[in-house]
Amino acid sequence: MERKILKNKPLVEAIFEIRWKLHELAGPHYKILIGRIYDRVKDRYPFYEPLPTATMPDEIAGYIVQYRFRKDKDKWPLIQIGPGIITLNDTEGYVWEDFKKRICNLIEILYEAYPDSESNLKVNQLLLRYIDAIDFDYEKKNLFKFLEEKLKVSIKIHERLFKETGVNNLPLNIDLRFTFPSIKPKGAIHLRFVRGKRKGVDALIWETMVQSVGNDIPENKEGIINWVEVAHTLTDEWFFKMIEGELLRRFE
Repeated sequence: MERKILKNKPLVEAIFEIRWKLHELAGPHYKILIGRIYDRVKDRYPFYEPLPTATMPDEIAGYIVQYRFRKDKDKWPLIQIGPGIITLNDTEGYVWEDFKKRICNLIEILYEAYPDSESNLKVNQLLLRYIDAIDFDYEKKNLFKFLEEKLKVSIKIHERLFKETGVNNLPLNIDLRFTFPSIKPKGAIHLRFVRGKRKGVDALIWETMVQSVGNDIPENKEGIINWVEVAHTLTDEWFFKMIEGELLRRFE
């Protein structure tokens, strides 16, 4: 089903992440890989940005991003890379068709650039993650009512806990996490709600993540590219079912 492009979308960040087995601590493959990938992406992402984590010793740097490749300083989308991990990140300018093309290109480049990838590149995690946010006044609004009426999530704490105890039933903070098994793609879908800020304003942050690990991961790059499409279909369906009604109209 074709979805509308939301003019006022609540997206904070979209992230695709791929991890692979480290045969040894960062190792020689990683040092070679940074240069090889940059050579292949510099036309689209010419701005090279070392992160503070780039100075970390190899012994503790596994799966921590250390470098970014951007179109320009502070511009999105961007690629991040570290030992055993590479990500593609986008923000307000995100459009799925463009993001998907960039993911597919990144996967092709990873397999092309990784030394002897057919033998050495063993992918052990795939993740597609969306972070959304909506302004929320925690001191005046009923969060549980908002979750139930606007986001199709019902959380109930019995009123007896508040009655005659001197405790206000409007929560000052929230961090709810759920994980459900997924058949297509094989793996899990995670849902999280947490208090945060967006542009300096109190907000309800919610994350939708599809993840596959270990034996649930396709065996080749073609399978991984297909996984991306299937994972997006699932996150997209959950997102639009959750915001159906007033929030959808607000975001259109």
